[in-house]
Amino acid sequence: MAMNVHIEKIILHLLTMRLVLPFKISVGTTHERKIIIVEIHSNGNVGYGECTAGENPYYSYETYETCLLIMRKYLIRKILGKNFENPYQFRYELEFIRGHKIAKAALEYAIWDLYAKERGIPLYKLYGGVKNRVEVGVSIGIKDDISDLLHLVEGYVERGYKRIKIKIKPGYDVEVIKELRANFPEINLMVDANASYSLEHIKIFEEIDRYGLQMIEQPLHYEDFLDHATLQSRINTPICLDESITSLHAAKIAVKLGSCRIINVKPPRVGGIIESINICRYAGERGIGLWIGGMLETGIGKTHLLHVATLPQINYPSDISESSRYWREDIIDPPLKLNKDGTINVPQEPGIGVRVDEDLIQKYERKRWVFRAL
Repeated sequence: MAMNVHIEKIILHLLTMRLVLPFKISVGTTHERKIIIVEIHSNGNVGYGECTAGENPYYSYETYETCLLIMRKYLIRKILGKNFENPYQFRYELEFIRGHKIAKAALEYAIWDLYAKERGIPLYKLYGGVKNRVEVGVSIGIKDDISDLLHLVEGYVERGYKRIKIKIKPGYDVEVIKELRANFPEINLMVDANASYSLEHIKIFEEIDRYGLQMIEQPLHYEDFLDHATLQSRINTPICLDESITSLHAAKIAVKLGSCRIINVKPPRVGGIIESINICRYAGERGIGLWIGGMLETGIGKTHLLHVATLPQINYPSDISESSRYWREDIIDPPLKLNKDGTINVPQEPGIGVRVDEDLIQKYERKRWVFRAL
């Protein structure tokens, strides 16, 4: 896997991009995104990554501002001007800095893209991906009007999405699910609670259990494994863990305790592609269902997710929607588009396989930082 990349220059772009529609979950509503795009330059090639941390420390303690601080003050200093034979060596260099996995993942993304471009092959072929298109689902935020939710679901079903996920919270759960099931009895439907419940709500989950959901995602506390194991023993619907799975170590705990039957792997949340591969291999060998989750990315981040979703262990539709789902203008060309069969094609050009639109980067850019090797 030797590539002998010399990191000559790193550029961080801070963009502000407004979502097509506000995205509401149990802890807040997102109208626009602060997005950090990473460029790593070596040997005339550029690798691209994306930092997906939010504006507030609600989903994760990391925010785009903490990521900027950690990248500028610590991570970039560790790698700038150095030579790396492969992405694993690069990852090892950053292991001495604890935590800050979303920040690390943004840089690791760019190294994998760069490495694949050096080799002249699509990214997924470097780490054992086996698919040239990926089944995808769509995630819908909390809606104040149930008729708006039903209208959106109808549109996404007609578009061909393989699975519909809705956000829930206490007071916005059973009746919403009941209404959806009455109108769409056959769809693959799942719910995501974003850790907004406790075992005190077990009667609600026993009621939800009646509606034939594909899974319930992260119902309880984001650090919890024991209560999730208790809940899973009381209901038939598979529990999927998201926020709780921060690493391979966390995945091992969840599997051992029986805390879940499915894992949502978000590469930024676990620290990058390498840890995602490790989790998928471990969980897949033990019969745990797997899919790749999204975090309101631009096309750069989504394309990285597409490549990871080609891993053979992925057996549920992943949260990777087409570009127009979130953005009027995506920053890649061509934009990601949904096929009629509910899949998205995996780009076959070297690296992530799409062209980054530098004009749109400049249009949405609010600030940039350039770091050059001495």
